[in-house]
Amino acid sequence: MLKQTSSEYRGFRTPGIRLREEMLPHLQHLAAGRSRRYLHALHAFDKAQAVMLVEEGLLRPEHGRAILEALRRMETEGAVETRNREGGGLHSGEQYLIRRLGEDIGGRLHLGRSSGDLSSVGMNTAHREGVLRIMEGINRLRRVLIDLARRHTDTILPGYSFGQHAQPMTLAHLFLSWAANLARDFDRHAGVYRRINTSPAGAAIMVGSDFGLNRERTAELLGFDAIHENCADAILELNGDDQIDTPMAVALLYHTMAKWADDLILWSTVEFGFVDIPDRFCNTSSIMMQKKNVIGPAEVKGASAEALGCVVTSYHALKGPTGLPITERAYALEQLWRVMDNCARDLDWFCELLPALEIKRERMREMAWRHWATATDLAGALVKRRDLPWRTAHQIVGILVRLCEERGLGPDAVTPALLDEAAMLYHGQKAGLDQAQIREALDPGHFIAARTIRGGPAPSESLRQADHFAQGLAADEQTVAGIKQRLADAARKLEAAIDAILGGTK
Repeated sequence: MLKQTSSEYRGFRTPGIRLREEMLPHLQHLAAGRSRRYLHALHAFDKAQAVMLVEEGLLRPEHGRAILEALRRMETEGAVETRNREGGGLHSGEQYLIRRLGEDIGGRLHLGRSSGDLSSVGMNTAHREGVLRIMEGINRLRRVLIDLARRHTDTILPGYSFGQHAQPMTLAHLFLSWAANLARDFDRHAGVYRRINTSPAGAAIMVGSDFGLNRERTAELLGFDAIHENCADAILELNGDDQIDTPMAVALLYHTMAKWADDLILWSTVEFGFVDIPDRFCNTSSIMMQKKNVIGPAEVKGASAEALGCVVTSYHALKGPTGLPITERAYALEQLWRVMDNCARDLDWFCELLPALEIKRERMREMAWRHWATATDLAGALVKRRDLPWRTAHQIVGILVRLCEERGLGPDAVTPALLDEAAMLYHGQKAGLDQAQIREALDPGHFIAARTIRGGPAPSESLRQADHFAQGLAADEQTVAGIKQRLADAARKLEAAIDAILGGTK
């Protein structure tokens, strides 16, 4: 007889049924190991499946009670640990039940299910958990940046364009731009969460089941906000965009964080000297004892490269005719889990690092003044005080900068005579500004204070922006809190439904 005894049950893929040979051990190990990330989700699905089958009259109450009691016993031993020990991967729950209850009871759990919706529920759950962690990390970092911005409205530093001094800004202005970027990253991840948190349960492998499964009830008990309306679309073996959606959002976030990591590394160099990074984010050299190597931000840059690689891996692993790339996607998923963990880690690092930076305020301000970053306002003074066309003023100041560079002079050496010389070279008329007007126009503090335009770096405007971004952040924090509450409510509903069945009231 080919039927296995309960105590020796090793799953439904044993030799002598469909296939004649045992799968190679290392292939079995690969397949079984891929569900470890979401064994806890498979456990919840097994419980929700049993509840739904009993409620729909597809599983006798006494069988349902036996299954649910066994699954609860598994929890006392540690559900994930027990499943790892029992083996069976995706089907570890069924394997556990058949070994303890026999096939006549334990073999009824999988009614109307397939490896397709089983794995898709597990993967969607792992996806949403990872995305939710990242959403929380984004919001924590936004809070840090907004708080820092309020403290640095008068910390002036040069802004850069093409790697050269462009115009002065404040650290508040820069940090608020980072917070604005993170708000978009939150929106992207919230969109990913909404699309991921759709239940494939009951879709089987592509066409659903002819048994009267209640897909909505299973989704409710597992905390999904909706069900996939099309069973083929529900299964990740057939539909690849879900698995590419997440790494795309994470890669875009990492693109932003890697840029900031580059900024911090540059700012910490002797040549810049804008910040000192805490030693706990650094190490030193085994030979060059004077070195202080910035490691934390460098890790972010390396992780960002892997995040982009995950997008490419996912795209290529899932490419192909519908229903063909199945095993291949596992390689992309293993990379994605690591990338998501790294992302949550690096968001936390930034939350610790940024408030701990030693800001070299005087050095920043000095560099904002030295290299013509305020030249724009000198041209503006010619427009305001001498009624010159903007282009004329622009050209005069451009000549002035060239003359000063040729003569080894900096902005502090500009005199009315020198400005008049530049104006005469351009259009044969003197500029007509006095020394005080020139000095005011080239002063970085005056430059900042004058930018009260909405979105500008003036202290009052930076504080307004901080309040504005804080309001958006509060709403997004409520979004996350609402998601967590709905998941907690679903978990309670599932346990209450199990209690009702075990109590014999269903």
